[in-house]
Amino acid sequence: MPAVHHLRVPAPRILGRTSLFGLAFLAFVLSARGQVSYTSMPLDQGFGPLDTSAPAIPAQQIIDEFTAKESVFRRAMANYLYERSVKVETLDDDNKVDGQYFQVTDISFDPTGKRFEHVVLAPANTLERIMMSPADFQDIEQRLPFVLTKEDVGQYDLTYLGKQKVDELDTYVFDVKPKVIEKNKRYFQGRIWVEQHDLQIVVTNGKNVPDDTRKGHEDLSPPFTTYREQIDGKYWFPVYTKGEGILHFSAGTGYLSSDVHIRETLKYTDYKQYHSNIRVLYEGQDISNGTNPGQQAPPPAKPQ
Repeated sequence: MPAVHHLRVPAPRILGRTSLFGLAFLAFVLSARGQVSYTSMPLDQGFGPLDTSAPAIPAQQIIDEFTAKESVFRRAMANYLYERSVKVETLDDDNKVDGQYFQVTDISFDPTGKRFEHVVLAPANTLERIMMSPADFQDIEQRLPFVLTKEDVGQYDLTYLGKQKVDELDTYVFDVKPKVIEKNKRYFQGRIWVEQHDLQIVVTNGKNVPDDTRKGHEDLSPPFTTYREQIDGKYWFPVYTKGEGILHFSAGTGYLSSDVHIRETLKYTDYKQYHSNIRVLYEGQDISNGTNPGQQAPPPAKPQ
């Protein structure tokens, strides 16, 4: 009987125009500083050439400003209703789906203003070669999309790479990796694109690290890409994520090693602000309602 493996679900994702044929997830090794080697998700055709010239303002100033905005984003998202769908699939050697986990959840508030999740659709889980672990659901709820706030930025090394056009957006590009990987903690490693005008992350491409590679306890995750879209003219909220890769599970007592091709897709839809007494402040200004002056309209969503 084949072993059932854990999958770290860094939540499902959709990459639009990109061909993912032949994408493989490589085994990785932790360095002394916690850096991980992996095969990242390929970027789609909406990404222009990278301009490596220095920015008009110091890179550290950009980091300080966008991490402050990300702190505002995190607080603001806690004041929104939305629907989240999660799909995790395994694919056979012919690239056909042979198992699926699917769930649709409403994120809402009860009459007292307490936040809660209500599952509205959950067909039978047909996954056989992997299983969803508690860590998978933590990734879905907490780690996707990656939010880099001023409170958390000290855990990471950020390297400015340049400026890049992403569809209609002008962005700053940074490589991100954890400074040190502490026991029982998970981090993001990869690349982020920060919109130059609003100074919020609009694209994330990378991986949640580290995986649990202990034999018999393996809990692995594929690389992923997350896209955000501007909501209410202010906040860049996640709209979809896609991850895909081949996860390698080593042999153990009573079972052989195996490679499992997985694909994950996560969608956020129907954002609605919850009207309560909660106020979101940025630099002393209440930005809980209304549109900030001078902000541009959001670009079209990626094809789904």
